[in-house]
Amino acid sequence: MSFVYFSGPHKRLIIILLLTAIHSFFVGIGLIVQIPKLMLLFGFGHINQPFFSAQAGIFHILLAVAYALAALNPQHNNTLIKFIITVKITATLFLFIYFFFIESIWMVLVSGIVDGLFALGILIAHRSFFKALNQNG
Repeated sequence: MSFVYFSGPHKRLIIILLLTAIHSFFVGIGLIVQIPKLMLLFGFGHINQPFFSAQAGIFHILLAVAYALAALNPQHNNTLIKFIITVKITATLFLFIYFFFIESIWMVLVSGIVDGLFALGILIAHRSFFKALNQNG
């Protein structure tokens, strides 16, 4: 095992993946529980039929598991990490399109920004880690 495995790029990738997992987990819980006062505060109004929001919550939790699994062994989860980057970029695009063309809910814009930052952070950490790994191989 290379020394790079425990160095800075490895730690950064693990940290950003774990932060992404924690964020996704709590967003998922929020979408499942849907506390009315919080939903109003975040700009969503009253939700009459909570099924699709709760379903989205379950998927957020499942993605959180994938993010955490990728963090356990980034060296052997390169494909999963690339998928995670794709997921975060897709989420960012969806949220921005929704905000600018469908309904301007402030929390949707904030979520798009946060997902974009996670995508960028994971992309940078991923490239840095695999570059260091290949150099010290």
